[in-house]
Amino acid sequence: MDIFIWLWLGAIVLFGVAEVVTEGMISIWFVAGSLAGLVTCMSGWALGGLSPEATQVLVFAVVSAAALVLTRPLVRRFMTRPHVPTNLDRVLGMVGKVTEAVDNERASGAVYVDGKTWTARSADGSAIPAGTQVKVQKIEGVKLLVQYSEKVEVTK
Repeated sequence: MDIFIWLWLGAIVLFGVAEVVTEGMISIWFVAGSLAGLVTCMSGWALGGLSPEATQVLVFAVVSAAALVLTRPLVRRFMTRPHVPTNLDRVLGMVGKVTEAVDNERASGAVYVDGKTWTARSADGSAIPAGTQVKVQKIEGVKLLVQYSEKVEVTK
């Protein structure tokens, strides 16, 4: 058997395995190109004054590029998932009420926001008394980082 048949089969397997272990549709187009190179190799076809091997490489390159150009936008559209806001995203920027005094040194504090009570810490490290309105700045793990100010701007 021609060694190039084995090379094209190896390329198909290599690019196929690379596609399976990555999640971004990276090398599937090279699988198509390798398959075209294999078919060209098995047919013995040679283009013009090129050798059969050069023809196989040219067919590989052209088919891979064509597959990429023709299918990449379609694949990108199907692989892009819309961003679905979660409870975490919703509370960022919201105003809540401190239900348990926020004290970073004692690792204590709770804030009621968006109908739920969250563990909270002060974003700037200052103690915030219970009953105060605060604005959610950031989320770290399951804790809200909140900011106290005299005039908390209510945003939704």
